[in-house]
Amino acid sequence: MPKKMILLLAAFFMAGMLAYPVQAEEEQDLYEKRMALYKKTEALTQIPWYYLAAIDQYERNSSEENKDDQLVSIAIPDEMWYGVGNSSMIKDESIIQFFQGKGKDGNGDNKADPENPEDVLYTMGNILLAYGPSRDEVKIALWNHYKRDLTVQTIMNTAKVFKTFNRIKLTDRAFPLDTNYNYTSENNWGDRRGFGGLRIHEGSDIFADYGTPVKSTTYGVIEMKGWNLYGGWRLGIRDINNVYHYYAHMSGYDDVEVGQVVKPGDLLGKVGSTGYGPPGTSGKFPPHLHYGLYQDNGYSETSFDPFPFLQRWKRMESDS
Repeated sequence: MPKKMILLLAAFFMAGMLAYPVQAEEEQDLYEKRMALYKKTEALTQIPWYYLAAIDQYERNSSEENKDDQLVSIAIPDEMWYGVGNSSMIKDESIIQFFQGKGKDGNGDNKADPENPEDVLYTMGNILLAYGPSRDEVKIALWNHYKRDLTVQTIMNTAKVFKTFNRIKLTDRAFPLDTNYNYTSENNWGDRRGFGGLRIHEGSDIFADYGTPVKSTTYGVIEMKGWNLYGGWRLGIRDINNVYHYYAHMSGYDDVEVGQVVKPGDLLGKVGSTGYGPPGTSGKFPPHLHYGLYQDNGYSETSFDPFPFLQRWKRMESDS
């Protein structure tokens, strides 16, 4: 190979090696800037930072746009921000108040700008503060703002996770089974199922022996636990990215309860073959874990294929 070509390939290789640390540093810097803004707004409004962070996180993950690189992703409708009748959308806070708008000046530049992250967070903080800073008051404020139970539940769960770990960068993931045990996984999302009527398979099956430990793949809050006709002993976790993680056909649970905060790797229970009948039904199929993912977009919740994510998390564990 010519020397010039070798040098060129070496340059590309080094560029790739250097790109990841730079990208990681930029991402870390973004998380730190967000946290600083949440803490500043908490000081100004007395609304705990984790509620503001959870609202921002919810809107970032329910938007059709990619908002990962935005400092703050909360969007307040123009009519609410400027007030009905402020058709010229004047940013002067006194004019906004005259028209009974909600927009506030959070950075002291004498303008209430819905494109300014500090103004947006300060405005959202004041929307919550109109009801009060306590957990129950914030919950009421969220319902009046979004008017959707699942949205309120997701935001409150995410706030609980952020408060528990005292940080917002929670990107670790884990494979849902202990990889020290034998298992095989199938990419059978979308296949037909006949029990209970014609329907599609909304997950991926991971076959393993009875008693194989089942783990949390993510940071989140346990929302559901108990028997289901189709899933047997099943469990559901809502994560901080508006995704519901569904575990089914388990033989039993570890020491977990609804409302509990979990992290990647926490034990949830064990593999079984329960389901397709009344409580206690087992053995109608080989033992396996049914693992499903459902994305909430702010209007509806939709199943999506978990198999590529399972493969990625398995590689992450083998590389660590």
